[in-house]
Amino acid sequence: MIEIILFVVLVIYVVFILQLIIGFEKVKSFVRTDEKPKTAFTIIVPFRNEEKNLSKLLQSISKLNYPYKLIEVILVDDFSTDSSERICIRWRLEHEYLDTTLLENLRLSNSPKKDAIGRAMPIAKHDWIITTDADCIVNPNWLLTIDNYIQNNDAEMIVGAVIYKTKNNWFHHFQQLDLLSLQGTTIGSFGINKPFMCNGANFAYTKKLFQELDGFNGNNKIASGDDVFLLQKAVAKVPEKVHYLKNTETIVKSKPENDLFKLFMQRVRWASKTSSYQSSYAKFLAIIVLSMNLSLVCGLWFVVYGCCNWKILLIPFLIKYLVDYCLLYKANKYLLKGKWLLPLASSLLYPFYSSLVGIYSLFGSFSWKGRTFKK
Repeated sequence: MIEIILFVVLVIYVVFILQLIIGFEKVKSFVRTDEKPKTAFTIIVPFRNEEKNLSKLLQSISKLNYPYKLIEVILVDDFSTDSSERICIRWRLEHEYLDTTLLENLRLSNSPKKDAIGRAMPIAKHDWIITTDADCIVNPNWLLTIDNYIQNNDAEMIVGAVIYKTKNNWFHHFQQLDLLSLQGTTIGSFGINKPFMCNGANFAYTKKLFQELDGFNGNNKIASGDDVFLLQKAVAKVPEKVHYLKNTETIVKSKPENDLFKLFMQRVRWASKTSSYQSSYAKFLAIIVLSMNLSLVCGLWFVVYGCCNWKILLIPFLIKYLVDYCLLYKANKYLLKGKWLLPLASSLLYPFYSSLVGIYSLFGSFSWKGRTFKK
């Protein structure tokens, strides 16, 4: 019986991943041209206890190859208990040529980040809002390329890529592979016209669209999802206005976790919002991915106890590995310029990791930035 279930799940899983691989190829790279910058951006950065990271982000913003008169920066402090606020104040004094505002967050819901963005939105001077995270570094041509895309396309929401800036250790590489799979899925879903995922560390939209979508109303009881819920609202209302920008100069670099428990809590936070997705495609894909990984874990248990032949388990594992590798290879070629990739060890661990995160996210609470959130 386990063999039949395993192969049925495998077939459905392979069909979904092959769709995403085909979709990835359909999203064409955007080549920047030499138009004069026109778009005015408000960059919103929510943060809490980011004294180790804020300086690097702010330094990268100050090095943007973009007219400063077209940039506004709003920093929203979510009740930090470290020296984050002092870092922001000092940076603002040193860079008076940049229009910068520092706000304190107002907690109105169960989602601090949504509250922070909502706090900044009424005072944002420009129509194009772009969000990023305090532990990120942006490319000098980040805004220049997004502006160029806006001038050449009829978009009101633009999704960009995020990668990790890793050290040479297996734990960081494992996180990079996990993120590559998410980024590959994001791009592939745009290619098949079923976008459902994005990353708030590199997410742009017009204030007008945000207001038309009624902001985060309807999902502000969920701690996470300031990005994906807004995306899915936009896709449901104006799908033709939601675009993916595929250009290496818009890739934002983030920081991986150095602690296993923090990584687990981060992934649980990301997974916990899946059950509230508007997209039925996204829900079904999440169920299939969890079922595939859980089937492999259960299959191994049956092999250990002599209820299943190990060859029966090896075949679906290898097939899954190959289709996963194809998607990872494409994501790696775009995001990391084809750095050497052989995720065999990570692929052996991943079914256990993914199953644990998926199951725990359905029932358990998670901690984030010193706070605990219940499911």
